[in-house]
Amino acid sequence: MSDAGGTANLSGWFDENAQHRLRLRVYYEDTDAGGLVYHANYLRFFERARTEMLRLTGFTNAGLAESDGVSFAVRRAEIDFVAPAKLEDTLEVVTRITDTGGASFAVAQLVRRDGRDLARAVIQLAMINLAGNRAGRPARLPAPVREALIDLYKRQKRD
Repeated sequence: MSDAGGTANLSGWFDENAQHRLRLRVYYEDTDAGGLVYHANYLRFFERARTEMLRLTGFTNAGLAESDGVSFAVRRAEIDFVAPAKLEDTLEVVTRITDTGGASFAVAQLVRRDGRDLARAVIQLAMINLAGNRAGRPARLPAPVREALIDLYKRQKRD
């Protein structure tokens, strides 16, 4: 895949097990008064990683909205906070597909620092319509998106 815009490092990469990995740094804006990452910001980290995983499979949220009139919505999120991240930490978000359906998919995500889990999440995403009388209602995953997610799922080694 060509990266004429020079954004490959911004999108992370797929490792040998087809898990997506994205590195990010903790900025002042991510922290609370004590210098620790504010708990809600882990959701933002997870969202960034899923967005970049999708981008590396050839799709963008804006592109899906424009071409298919659909978008992903978080249906369920379960998060375990294990240890805090701090200002200036370099983190890695690891994303693995755990399920695919006709109108949804699920991921397991980790935020890690130096190989240690800081937060673990299981997130289910649903495809929804954006316009018309079906706005906000479930939509089927566009076939190319579903095929890409299934391909990733099949290539990922299971524990």
